[in-house]
Amino acid sequence: MGLSKEIAAYDRMRSYLETDYFGKWVVVHDEQLVGAYETFQDAAHTAMERFGRGPYLIRRVGAPPLTLPSSALYRPVRG
Repeated sequence: MGLSKEIAAYDRMRSYLETDYFGKWVVVHDEQLVGAYETFQDAAHTAMERFGRGPYLIRRVGAPPLTLPSSALYRPVRG
């Protein structure tokens, strides 16, 4: 399932977010805006406290989507 629902919700809210929260970091979970924050760290802290490992979307309003290499998205699990 991943983040497709959260990304679609963000896209639906984009106009509103860019008007009211441009430059802020937002958290979207379960297709709802959770909050807007000054820093990525504040957004991530709130998201982790409320939703654990997710899924949730953290994005800076007005910035283009960030594409990370798969090596940055996954870490090896050691047994």
